[in-house]
Amino acid sequence: MKYGMNLLLWSGEVTDELLPVCEQLKTAGFDGVELPMFNLDLDYASLGKRLDDLGLARTAVTIRNEPDNPISPDKSVRDLGVQLTKQTLDCCAAAGVETLVGPYHSAIGIFSGAGPTADEWKWGVESMQQVAEHAAKVGVRLGVEALNRFECYFLNTHADSTRFAREVNNDSCGIMYDTFHCNIEEKNVTEAVKAGGDKLFHIHISENDRSTPGTGAIRWDENFDAIVEVGYDGWLVIEAFGLSLPEIAAATKIWRRMYSSEMDLATNGLKFMRGEIEKRKA
Repeated sequence: MKYGMNLLLWSGEVTDELLPVCEQLKTAGFDGVELPMFNLDLDYASLGKRLDDLGLARTAVTIRNEPDNPISPDKSVRDLGVQLTKQTLDCCAAAGVETLVGPYHSAIGIFSGAGPTADEWKWGVESMQQVAEHAAKVGVRLGVEALNRFECYFLNTHADSTRFAREVNNDSCGIMYDTFHCNIEEKNVTEAVKAGGDKLFHIHISENDRSTPGTGAIRWDENFDAIVEVGYDGWLVIEAFGLSLPEIAAATKIWRRMYSSEMDLATNGLKFMRGEIEKRKA
């Protein structure tokens, strides 16, 4: 198993100013970091070299918004979404990123008042097929993320995202499992983890209040039992949010501080993840 930390707890982009945090995460025992990939104009090749020097592997996360929605009825909007995700994959390749995760299948926070239409599903699959072809070329995997119904209407369950990835039908395209969204949408944790099958590429470990994993109400025993049962041996990445970035605090509906410090959250979360895996493999 590999253990990572999503850097969105500190910043929406990774520059030299965040490297001391990355060094602390390495000292704490993390195997890698998850890079926010929103600003595509950064020097990701240089960043990758700096993280190599620290001994930290990389995954990355990105999103799509309304102007570049891959399921829009406007083909020019869909095409822009495909173009931007391809550019993000180029940045990932430059930075040495293994897997790009997130809800880049559709625009986050945009709602139609209904579930996805047949046309939206078709457009989404076609858009992701183009993205997946590029991902295969640059050697980066895709971990498509289902979001809960309050953030997205296109993919809400892990069965949804798995069906989507299978229809994309490219070896580079799989899904990401997320404990936070599972806690809202799934009736059965074990079946949600199993839904991904061979398409389960990545896992986010996230508490029900988005703070330190292991301190809240997520059904952790069921989650870790299922993760070990299916033989998953990839990344477990802590995804937590705080007040460092006003725009992210607003998007994630975080109004209060629920931890003593970001580094305490990271180190305590790492200890929790490792402990849960180790006791099941003992």
